[in-house]
Amino acid sequence: MIAPSILSADFARLGDEIRAVAGEGETRADWVHVDVMDAHFVPNLTLGLPVVKSLLKATDVPIDCHLMIENPDKWAIGYAEAGAYNVTVHVEAAHDPIALAKNLRAAGSKAGLSIKPNTPIEDHLDTLKHYDTLLVMSVEPGFGGQSFIEGVLDKVRTARRLVDTGHLKLVVEIDGGINADTIEQAAEAGVDCFVAGSAVYGAEDPGKAVAALREQAARARG
Repeated sequence: MIAPSILSADFARLGDEIRAVAGEGETRADWVHVDVMDAHFVPNLTLGLPVVKSLLKATDVPIDCHLMIENPDKWAIGYAEAGAYNVTVHVEAAHDPIALAKNLRAAGSKAGLSIKPNTPIEDHLDTLKHYDTLLVMSVEPGFGGQSFIEGVLDKVRTARRLVDTGHLKLVVEIDGGINADTIEQAAEAGVDCFVAGSAVYGAEDPGKAVAALREQAARARG
């Protein structure tokens, strides 16, 4: 699965940028990844619920909201109620992540849990049993265009093993530095869904970039 990140898109043309990856066949994105940042949990400010509501009206591609915010227990439910397909919160920010997962599902979305590069996955395996998606950050959250941190793939391998043995039931997603040079090693480690920003929106044809990345990942997974 390929989830283009609009963090690398032209914010003045977000509707058009999403339509560029909403075509048919292999050029169609599986999800559109929307980074919500509050300048508190991460040192950057992007967009919030009103913009997400507008994006939901502009596309039928499932919206994957990644909330890099403080107090997601309070704010995340609004994104689910608005119609986001998947709402991901950070384990480092959530006060009661198990209750939050239940509330997100009750509000209509899938529940995602994200972990920063330096956060051990082993500390949160019981919590992940309540989630639909694990988002492994392969850069420090807050800014696009960073270099891929290869060391996080050990966490991906752990999650993949637990999913394959039935101990977890979730989509393994990765975010940060995913491009033609890194997607294959991430796929080999066991990633299901790849968030790609500049690799898609820096390309001349974003739809073709989605297709090319998907082909690379599928080939690497065998």
